[in-house]
Amino acid sequence: MSEGLPDNEDRTYIGTRAPRREDARLLTGRGRFVGGVRPPGTAHAVVVRSPIAHGRLVRCDVKAVGAADGVLDVITPAEAGAVRLPCVSLSPAQPSVSYPVLEETIRYVGQPVAVVVARTAEEARDAADLIDLEFDELPAVVGVETALRPDVPVLHPEWGTNLVADFELGDGAAACEEAFAGAEHVVEMTFRIGRASPYPLEPRGLVARYTEGELTIWASSQAPHHVREHAAEALGLTQDRVRVITRDVGGGFGLKEHLYPDETLICLAAMRLGVPVSWTEAPADRLVASLPARDAVHRARLALDGEGRFVALYADLLGDLGSHPSNVGTSPLAVCATMLPGPYRFDRAGARVRAVVTTTTPTGSYRGFGQPEAAWTRERLIDEAARRLGLDPVELRLRNMITPGELPCSTRTWQSYDTGDYPRALRALRDLVAARPAAAPGDGRRRGVGYSCHVQSTGLGPSSEMKAMGILAGGYETAIVRMEPDASVVVTAGVAGMGQGIETTLAQLAADRVGVPLDRVKVVLGDTLATPYSSLGSIASRSLVVGGGALTRAAVRLRARILAVAAHHLEAAPDDLEITGSAVRVKGDPAARIELSDVATAAWRGWDLPEGAEPGLEERVTYDPVASTYAYGAHAAAVAVDPETGAVEVEGYWVVNDCGVMVNPAIVEGQIRGGVAQGIGMALTEEVAYTADGQPSAEYLLPTALEVPDVEIVLLETPSPHTPGGMKGVGEAGTIGPPAAIGNAVAAALPEIAGGLTDTPITPFAVWSRLDGA
Repeated sequence: MSEGLPDNEDRTYIGTRAPRREDARLLTGRGRFVGGVRPPGTAHAVVVRSPIAHGRLVRCDVKAVGAADGVLDVITPAEAGAVRLPCVSLSPAQPSVSYPVLEETIRYVGQPVAVVVARTAEEARDAADLIDLEFDELPAVVGVETALRPDVPVLHPEWGTNLVADFELGDGAAACEEAFAGAEHVVEMTFRIGRASPYPLEPRGLVARYTEGELTIWASSQAPHHVREHAAEALGLTQDRVRVITRDVGGGFGLKEHLYPDETLICLAAMRLGVPVSWTEAPADRLVASLPARDAVHRARLALDGEGRFVALYADLLGDLGSHPSNVGTSPLAVCATMLPGPYRFDRAGARVRAVVTTTTPTGSYRGFGQPEAAWTRERLIDEAARRLGLDPVELRLRNMITPGELPCSTRTWQSYDTGDYPRALRALRDLVAARPAAAPGDGRRRGVGYSCHVQSTGLGPSSEMKAMGILAGGYETAIVRMEPDASVVVTAGVAGMGQGIETTLAQLAADRVGVPLDRVKVVLGDTLATPYSSLGSIASRSLVVGGGALTRAAVRLRARILAVAAHHLEAAPDDLEITGSAVRVKGDPAARIELSDVATAAWRGWDLPEGAEPGLEERVTYDPVASTYAYGAHAAAVAVDPETGAVEVEGYWVVNDCGVMVNPAIVEGQIRGGVAQGIGMALTEEVAYTADGQPSAEYLLPTALEVPDVEIVLLETPSPHTPGGMKGVGEAGTIGPPAAIGNAVAAALPEIAGGLTDTPITPFAVWSRLDGA
């Protein structure tokens, strides 16, 4: 029995492939996106950005702008230099805990330098071109190794260094060094993980209105309460005077989990003008204005004994924070370090985490949050060890994999794994791959299959651990479930919908736990004035784990209240009653029944209630997890490589995944498939590259339907022992395995260059160059 549930748990909707209720409006053009919000009198804003990577803005002449048609306001660093946004995740001894939204010192191409507001978007764009800007340009600092050189500029002179963080997690270097010294085999490799952009379908956008001293923000956001807190702090308002509304969000992937400097400036413009102001990120700005992620160099070693047993794993992680620590700072690097051991046993495991600033866009959150990078480094090391030792890579993994009998257990990097059967997932995956059709006839391409296994940290919490980690937020969620007098049910939660199907899965939980038809449940999300407080919103594969955990408890309590009122009317014991359809009846006696609406009406009128019962049918529960939950998965990829061009095609892809109790398997599969597509992009095509003078690449190659094969998925189900309802997270599962699985497949196809396949993305040029060199 999962914690918080009755022994006689019934499932009518949980575990079914209920159609996503969001899709009807999204597929018929009735989506409620921020781009469609147009309060009367709305003005339009354009953000003017720096064309250089490093320097100082010495002139920002806006006289010509003020005379342009339709212009209402211009905001420059002179007007907004004191406005700052807070960092939420802080590393030890972090030199700065906030950052300006507008300043004269330039540290990346795309940094905001001004905002122009006009009656129409066209007038705002035309006027923005009239601003006379002059910069005193300085040398750019591009690349993490470059940032550590003594001969490059210090980007923040008051810090005295470009090194922002330097700390260890898990076993220290000295302890691991001792294990390496005594090991029979040591594999050492240096990996470079390319900078990737989350790139949601809907760009960032915001509409702000300031009336009667209150600021209303319509935002495309994963975390509306987070946005409210940051807007209030930055703009000098109390939080009760800020309302944030998020309706449909066209993808987030971590990119939309906080308030950006340009978005803050739109709010400031609305306050200055007293009219609504609308802004949408321009397509040309996306790669320089929205935070990318990944971007790191890992120097890692794996030690094995003479029997192929893993002895030690240690990595020196050097990450690029961009121009300053963002909202999440070094957290992705820290998560990468803590999840480095994966599903394997090690006598010693740890990491050194270092982070530097460069003249590039600040890095932030992206689906997986450090875990794809950890899997890439660990799984490539394992495959290279198998190649050098002449071992089967699957058997090597199975030899070192944590078994169900060893769970729960704590890793060397302080993670408390809960439940699962990691070897079962890998064996099932191997069987799937073995059953694939024979490869295509000889076409000159070389083929290989690669594997990757991971454990996924989900359900971020509890609050006490977040405090210890330096995260300035709580890990709990609150849910309210109410039965109206007509027996319809309304669920209100602080988590946000962003295309992940949370509106549907919360409704399924409530329908089953309360005992009402699914179509009688309404879910309300995304309005800080109407929903309970959520410190984090929908991030870190936690919305269903933590938000759903709170709802599960609330719905169970509401059902008990309903049965207590009905029992009083039927003169029966609550345990003898059941809710079926629209009525409550005595088990085994269909004639002894009362309509559910009559029970609800009596409760809300306060009529004929049991002694001590309060009127109404509403329950509010706050759930602060006792621990994070740990899902897991195994991935395999089959690739074909053209040795003449270096082009890599993913011909087959397989996933075995366990995310605990599945509320809706169709949504689980959809999350995994979408994640795999993003992982394929990270593996093969996606990178925000920079020239030596700090100019970003002009193109960003997302995978299309041609590059993403059919993904065959097998779902396992091991309930979480902690979560009410037994759920674990799945939102990021699909992104973690693909880079390593594809990298290992390419290495299997091209063993002569396997040891040199260390960088993402694995572009045709990178493969061809390695082959040419070999």
